[in-house]
Amino acid sequence: MADVAILGGGCFWCTEAVYLEVRGVTKVESGYTGGAQPNPTYEQICTGETGHAEVVRLEFDPAEVSYRDLLEIFFTIHDPTTLNRQGNDVGTQYRSVIFYQSPEQEATARQVMAEMAHVWDAPLVTELAPAAPFFKAEDYHQNYFAQHPLQGYCAFIVAPKVAKFRKTYASKLR
Repeated sequence: MADVAILGGGCFWCTEAVYLEVRGVTKVESGYTGGAQPNPTYEQICTGETGHAEVVRLEFDPAEVSYRDLLEIFFTIHDPTTLNRQGNDVGTQYRSVIFYQSPEQEATARQVMAEMAHVWDAPLVTELAPAAPFFKAEDYHQNYFAQHPLQGYCAFIVAPKVAKFRKTYASKLR
């Protein structure tokens, strides 16, 4: 049976593209969570006023990849020290956030965050919060990088993150 992880590390196109390549991840959906507005649209999210973050919802087989492994990848593919931004993407919708599904996930996240605090030169600003309702993003956001690899943002922002993941985690590739 699959477990679920929900992670926000900036633009969901970046995180989705990486996790689609992780062995043991069986499903990746881009979406929104963490705010109060039900069924938000991308246009509403972009205002930064919904409280939601752009996230990926992962289903994974814990016999093939652990939640800890997913979090270690998460802390490698984005900068968890910049508040409400990743590169030129600015706003609360781009915050670094882990939405845990259980007390066990919360404990693992706290442990990994404590370890990662020693890796980064600045303090971590990653938010840790209980899972909230997840709203799947519009269809055109799903599998975006694979469908638009030459689009400017994908070529210059997403592709280097995917390349870094492939180099750093070659043993975890599908």
